[in-house]
Amino acid sequence: MKEPKPGTWIYVEAPTEKELEILTTKFKLEPGHLQDALDADEVPRFEREGDQTYIFVRYPRKNEDGETDTAPLLIAFDDELVYTISRTPLSAADVLLKRRISFATTQRTKLILLLLSRISDQYDITISQTTRKIKSIRSRLRTEGITNKDLIDFATIEDELAEFLSSLQPTNATLRRLLAGRQLQLFEQDQDIVEDLLLNNEQSIEASKSNLRSIATIREAYSAVSANNLNRILTILTVATILISVPSLAMGVYSLNIPLPFQHTAWIFYVIMVVNLTLMGSVIYIARRKKIF
Repeated sequence: MKEPKPGTWIYVEAPTEKELEILTTKFKLEPGHLQDALDADEVPRFEREGDQTYIFVRYPRKNEDGETDTAPLLIAFDDELVYTISRTPLSAADVLLKRRISFATTQRTKLILLLLSRISDQYDITISQTTRKIKSIRSRLRTEGITNKDLIDFATIEDELAEFLSSLQPTNATLRRLLAGRQLQLFEQDQDIVEDLLLNNEQSIEASKSNLRSIATIREAYSAVSANNLNRILTILTVATILISVPSLAMGVYSLNIPLPFQHTAWIFYVIMVVNLTLMGSVIYIARRKKIF
């Protein structure tokens, strides 16, 4: 459309300075809120300016490095128009923009709730993929040792989950304000949708926390296993050192270039060997009894 009319959805993606100026001058959107929508670190919140309402949320996406993070989205609306402003392509809106599902922009409340539902579904899908990835790593670690790559993967997953939590938790407060119905008129069916969104968000938050606990448990378990293996290796090396030292002492004494008892007799060698083997056997027996190794 060349010009908007009541009931229009204005979709804005990576706006230029000129487009931002149009939004502020022609559509009277708050410049500060538009700048906040382009801030990579903006947190979800709910704002009201005159007859315009601003809902800030964050949606999951793949960044340039192929890693999962979140980006800010501003959903603004007044009595006639709905606006969405984002820094990056809004994948949650793809099915709407490509008309894969039917919807009407004139139904403002349903359009906003539909966008929020799509974002909530994206979180569910992304967190489910993360859960499967953690289970896959945990299953593999039962038969293989942990590697540096596994530790890096865990650190990356923890960052992603922490990012999700910092986005989902404030979003719940925004949804509760929507549920009050003061800024957006909600019918009974709409209230059910918002309540479902709250429930889905809570489940996503709990799933993220559960994944973080799983990673912490796996890391602690393998730290304990590594420490135990190290202790066993040190113990074995200590016992081996003792076993080597016992015959070395006797052999070293009879290697001295001084007169020693029985040094000219042939059988003394066998006596020394028997004594050494007896001492070594005693050390092994005591170590076994004490369950040192």
